[in-house]
Amino acid sequence: MKHRIVVLGAGYAGAYVAGNLARRLSQAEVEVTVVNAVPDFVQRLRLHQLAAGQEIDAPKLADVFAGTGIQLRLARVTAVDPERQVVAVADADGGGELGYDTLLYALGSHGDDRGVPGAAEHAFDVAARPSALRLRQRLDSLGKRGEGGSVVVVGDGLTGIETATELAESRPGLSVALVARGELGARLSAGARGHLRQVCDRLGVTVLEHTVVEAVEATRVLCADGSVLASDATVWTAGFAVDPIAAAGGLEVTDQGRIVVDRTMRSVSHPNVYAVGDSAYAIGDNGRPMPMSCASAGYTGMQAMKAIVGGLTGRKIANVKLDYAFNHISLGRRDGLWQTVDDEAQPKPKYMSGRKAARIKSAILKMSLWTTSHPTFCLPTRKRRLGAAPDASADASADASADQVAAGKAGRVAA
Repeated sequence: MKHRIVVLGAGYAGAYVAGNLARRLSQAEVEVTVVNAVPDFVQRLRLHQLAAGQEIDAPKLADVFAGTGIQLRLARVTAVDPERQVVAVADADGGGELGYDTLLYALGSHGDDRGVPGAAEHAFDVAARPSALRLRQRLDSLGKRGEGGSVVVVGDGLTGIETATELAESRPGLSVALVARGELGARLSAGARGHLRQVCDRLGVTVLEHTVVEAVEATRVLCADGSVLASDATVWTAGFAVDPIAAAGGLEVTDQGRIVVDRTMRSVSHPNVYAVGDSAYAIGDNGRPMPMSCASAGYTGMQAMKAIVGGLTGRKIANVKLDYAFNHISLGRRDGLWQTVDDEAQPKPKYMSGRKAARIKSAILKMSLWTTSHPTFCLPTRKRRLGAAPDASADASADASADQVAAGKAGRVAA
């Protein structure tokens, strides 16, 4: 009987790991199934651009995995039972259960309204494609009525900064305000903060610092200091959260529901379950938890892939670096910031800004999409032999591309 590997989620981490497992393991001995709720690959790193009105590629997963031997199941994961080694799913046909021998949990995260009254009912987010499209439609409707409209972006993390600057640049008729709990760009060096302020001034983004939102209504935002902000569209970017599926299934998780894993991304409570990306609580090389970020998806995904392949082939499991070296922020299409950080995640004085930073991030995003869209790197099927060492040049190409992808994903950390 084939060894059954089930991958939950086909985001950056899940798609990358699934493709590499198909490339490195024998289809005669291993069966890889990917479960994803939607038929497309979602470029989450670019959803703020989608909301702003730009066209963003969304490759069909059926095309991405064509010829790899990967089985794609379009369904929503409703439960995980690690004791019985099954996953419950719901789809158009009613769903059912999938059994597994090895499970890779890569369901990622979603926007977190943090229980603020009215945020769930009235605010938009850019953490998923449907919500980004709803925001886009709302902004389009304002334009059709001949209104410029006002937008309030709540949250001054990297997602909030990218969203506010993108909307202001792409839709100059909008009045855009960015609400920051503390100082704008607190995670940046002094020089980078200065550049960010210049960009906000240039784009007409109103920045409200040291402001806490207490409630969101249909047409306004209520702040703790008593101020009221008019808002035709409120965008909530104040953090991410994970689904409670892992916790409900009995896996050991943190208070936030992230799966606790060892250095190889294996669940500490259930050794045939691996977790990657935002779903995983992994300790980085600096002794600190890896942040919920796309950079973490790249590194943890690579580590889990090497661990699964090593476990099935008997080869030594190599350690992948688990670090967080920089933040990369887009500030519209023609500007950006590249901020290096130290082992304590504090900003170093060195940073890059302007068009050069924007071009570098654009190139990395393109590489991220290419890497996901070519999961096996066109490696001939004859080289996929369980227990045989993979082609060295192909391995080097995969790992180099993965490094670039992981590096490019450092631009979005939970606020």
